[in-house]
Amino acid sequence: MILKTKDLNFEKISNSSFFLFYGENQGFKEEIIKKYFKEKLEEIFTYDENQILNNRDTFYENVLSNSFFNNKKLIIINRISDKIFPIINEIIDRDISDIKVILKANLLEKKSKIRNLFEKSKKTICVAFYEDNIQTLSALTDNFLKLNKINLSQQNINIIIERANGDRINLKNELHKIENLSKTKKKIETEDIIKLTNLAENFDVNELVNSSLAKNRRKTLNILNENNYGTEDVILILRVYLAKLKRLLKLHTMIKETKSVEEAIVSYKPPIFWKEKDLIKKQINSLSLNQVNELILETNEIELIVKKNPNSALNIFTNYILEQTQ
Repeated sequence: MILKTKDLNFEKISNSSFFLFYGENQGFKEEIIKKYFKEKLEEIFTYDENQILNNRDTFYENVLSNSFFNNKKLIIINRISDKIFPIINEIIDRDISDIKVILKANLLEKKSKIRNLFEKSKKTICVAFYEDNIQTLSALTDNFLKLNKINLSQQNINIIIERANGDRINLKNELHKIENLSKTKKKIETEDIIKLTNLAENFDVNELVNSSLAKNRRKTLNILNENNYGTEDVILILRVYLAKLKRLLKLHTMIKETKSVEEAIVSYKPPIFWKEKDLIKKQINSLSLNQVNELILETNEIELIVKKNPNSALNIFTNYILEQTQ
């Protein structure tokens, strides 16, 4: 069964046990999972698809054993593909009702077996999570500011949205900074916004990310050496890195259709600024479609590792960024 994100509610979720959440908007997926699942279920088990494929019998034993259902539980399986189709298909056929299973994927083609299964079956729910646009980010910002009784000019709101790089997780991080500042400062100026949301006096994050993706090792090293990044900065840079990789992913897909790098760049939405075009061409030539897909997965993993190891975050991040320039 296909549902839109706006149609999700507790009643529909309570009537189903199997969910496929696919698409690039990771922040929106996490919001939905937290709101409708994590706050309602007692235990959560998280797997990666490879873990299940490599230990299929153990997974079956855990899921199908009666002892597993003493309490309501949630199973989340990340980075899924059609490789897991036979396992999930078998579990769905068992009509399990005491458990919720969420499959998370990035982009899935229309011909994907797992997507077709979840779209057509009445036992399952399939939801596409599309990237946030300026309208959705603006609405989220307006709601947050009204809820917290914070007054900002439209110019300052635009700066915050721009700094979010199309990611609602980045946006919420920036808005919480504004919220904290509003507790000690009644009138927030443009200068305050820029300092809070642009890594203060550091090099522009986009310049660091673009240099790394274009495999410009010398410039990447120079930017890293000239700046004093903190753990919070590292998370932001990785988010920007992911956003740039997703743009490359779309461009590669468009190039397959148009057979022209130039045409893909010109027709890309939102428009790519002229000063970025040469850099993006270098990135396209440096990274194949498969490499971009792999980097998206790796960057998500690095972000999780960084969050779990804040004391080593800077070293982990620096090594990862430099690895991409080789």
